[in-house]
Amino acid sequence: MKKVVAFLRGVNMAGHNKIRMTDLKALFIELGFNDTTTYIQSGNVIFSRPDNLSMDKIILLINKEIARRFGYHVDVIMMTREDLEKTVSLNPFASEKNFDPSKMAVLFLDKAPAEDQVARVSGINYQPDRFYISGREIYLYCPNGFGKTRLSTDFFKNKMKLTGTGRGWRTVNEILRIIEE
Repeated sequence: MKKVVAFLRGVNMAGHNKIRMTDLKALFIELGFNDTTTYIQSGNVIFSRPDNLSMDKIILLINKEIARRFGYHVDVIMMTREDLEKTVSLNPFASEKNFDPSKMAVLFLDKAPAEDQVARVSGINYQPDRFYISGREIYLYCPNGFGKTRLSTDFFKNKMKLTGTGRGWRTVNEILRIIEE
């Protein structure tokens, strides 16, 4: 068994699509996933993946059970430790002078975008906010914060017609640390 993380998009602690993290953890345990833990209140679940189940099969199980128990669909993006290590190592903004990790996020996509999908956003320039696409990740750096940026998960989802969910840079690093324990 290898540890993985499931990033769930659309899970909130209050209001629309409310799932308490204790209930989410219990759901994963009931599905037979070991070493299950959650990280912060935004749909990050770390667990051990049985060798006999593919990532796609796990995503289907999670989606089916959330729909059955809670009555709605959430996007689920699965990442391995190796995926997260690669994401951290390829950060194009980390070596910049005055890099502030609190202004950095990663959008994790369900699949790498095709050339035509990348072309839909390649000419967009919303300075000082910047993005970089690499594989299944879109790195976002917003020096003035995320409150006013146009570069949101929904922006890329609508432009590129892909499923994804964003996590702050500190969250990504902390989840990697937890997986490596």
